[in-house]
Amino acid sequence: MSPEGALNFSNIALPIGISFYTFQTMSYTIDVYRGQVKACKNFIDFATYVTLFPQLIAGPIVRYAVIEKELKSRTVTTSLFYEGVERFIIGLSKKMIIANNCAVLADAIFNLPPSESSMLIAWLGTIVYSFQIYFDFSGYSDMAIGLGKMFGFNFPENFNYPYISKSIREFWRRWHITLSNWFKDYLYISLGGSREGKWRTYTNLIIVFFVTGLWHGANWTFIFWGLFHGLFIIIEWNFKDTDSKRPAFLSHLYFLFVLNISWVFFRNDTMTDAFHYLMTMFNFSLETNTAFLNFYLTKEMFIVLFAALLLSTPIYKKIVSGVFNSNLTSGTKNMFLPLKLIGLFILLFICFTYIATDSYNPFIYFRF
Repeated sequence: MSPEGALNFSNIALPIGISFYTFQTMSYTIDVYRGQVKACKNFIDFATYVTLFPQLIAGPIVRYAVIEKELKSRTVTTSLFYEGVERFIIGLSKKMIIANNCAVLADAIFNLPPSESSMLIAWLGTIVYSFQIYFDFSGYSDMAIGLGKMFGFNFPENFNYPYISKSIREFWRRWHITLSNWFKDYLYISLGGSREGKWRTYTNLIIVFFVTGLWHGANWTFIFWGLFHGLFIIIEWNFKDTDSKRPAFLSHLYFLFVLNISWVFFRNDTMTDAFHYLMTMFNFSLETNTAFLNFYLTKEMFIVLFAALLLSTPIYKKIVSGVFNSNLTSGTKNMFLPLKLIGLFILLFICFTYIATDSYNPFIYFRF
């Protein structure tokens, strides 16, 4: 193929969400081959499974076995529809209020020339970007799960507070769960898993995380990001016997440090940019750009970051669950329902106000 032909081939526009429904149809084909599900003989049911719009372009990756019965017969109840609406609004709020505002600050920091950045600003950029990508991905998953409930489908959970992990291994049990399970069941175990000795296990892990990086994007930065995670999982594999002896807070600090380093490669467009950014993160001699921080770290931004920090842990969920599952009388619990509905309405109003206005205007949600 000529260079011109190769360039034209690389510029082919692919359908949105191709990786998600490709994986879904692959899992269906493999499960039928293995005899784990029966082949669907109804084309409408199969087409519905493949093109189910709530999770078509951003996940979660739903296997045929999970919704096989619901494709044929499902019940839509008022309570399930309410749960779906609630979950959708929460997901939309995660995306529009937290992720988009974090993106404003993260983009500004990652686009700064190294001469105008500093160690403090560079670390702030990775932390804010970690919030952006989590609330972006988990927000889309929440919206998909919520829409599914409105139509009587129960999609699997896709995120389980990944930032409270104490290792990269635990992170992949909490982050993009349906993707992790897909690679484990259809690639890692098929390669032999951990059944054929230590070195074969390491090889299998490297292959899996190479493909994981490539799945996220055809760029060396994504591939390096995947291999970086695979390397640390291998390291943790060798030190798993000492996990219980290590203080939990040190394990958590280690995890956050490694994860934030990895996000540098995921976020940057080239390996050169990523390594320049890393050099800034560990350059103690650079003077902090206070004018930049004063412009972006407004009180509105602090509110967004506080919300991101709070909602990335199960603290808020435990408080809400404690209120609604406590020994309060049913009448008292019912008093909270209007407040909950009002809160959801306010979140929805804020999101659609943002959509109807300039979406590139930072911190549009709050005006004090």
